[in-house]
Amino acid sequence: MKQQCYLAVIYLNWAFLAASIVFFAIKGYWALVVAWLVALPLAVWAYIRIVPSVDHKRPSTVTSATTEVTIYTALGCPFCPIVKERLIELSRAMGFSLKEVDVTLKIGLLTAMGIHSLPVVECGTVRVEGNATSERLANLIAGAYAGKPALAR
Repeated sequence: MKQQCYLAVIYLNWAFLAASIVFFAIKGYWALVVAWLVALPLAVWAYIRIVPSVDHKRPSTVTSATTEVTIYTALGCPFCPIVKERLIELSRAMGFSLKEVDVTLKIGLLTAMGIHSLPVVECGTVRVEGNATSERLANLIAGAYAGKPALAR
């Protein structure tokens, strides 16, 4: 099961949250405003804990790679922090530089790059979308550094 966040869903969630808060505030339901601000983050946390996760496979071997890896993230994506943490661990072991690009409000950049879901990890010309294991990420980075074609999907 490929775990990823579609950008349209992220934007719709934020719009729904804002509209709900405005509605409750206009009606004077201040307890609901506070409850909603607490309930939504808890629901995202529960989603991450309950939905089956991609098996986290640690790489069997780690090769050093002095390349630049970019991760595209968005506020509200539950898988972005997981993949980012895996990349931070790998960068300590492999020696590559990690760059994070928050694309939450950069729709033009997303359209130009053809990104429709997150997280996206880019190394050279190869991209991986979704919640990737450390093993898959290490293979991507080592393959891109050595100039080998890496399987992105």
